[in-house]
Amino acid sequence: MILQSSTLSVKSGMASEFESSFRKAQKLLAGTRGYISHELHKCVEREGRYMLLVRWQSIGDHVVGFMGSPAQGEWQAALNEFYEREPESDHYIRIRLD
Repeated sequence: MILQSSTLSVKSGMASEFESSFRKAQKLLAGTRGYISHELHKCVEREGRYMLLVRWQSIGDHVVGFMGSPAQGEWQAALNEFYEREPESDHYIRIRLD
């Protein structure tokens, strides 16, 4: 499993509109092959800062499957107007600690 972590910076005063649009757009993620689950978190200390966590079966499911699909274009059309700057994303694998 791969965990995608994306930092989203939303323009001042647009948080409610962003969250509403995100609720509609999230089906685009869920419909992608290899998608497992996702969570959206709002930062307590910084206004307009969000963390999107998406679990994928593989990195290819995100980078090739979603990013190379028409759904990605729809995702951008629905959400890009809210971003102060381009979201930053990284991919992580779990380290067993036991």
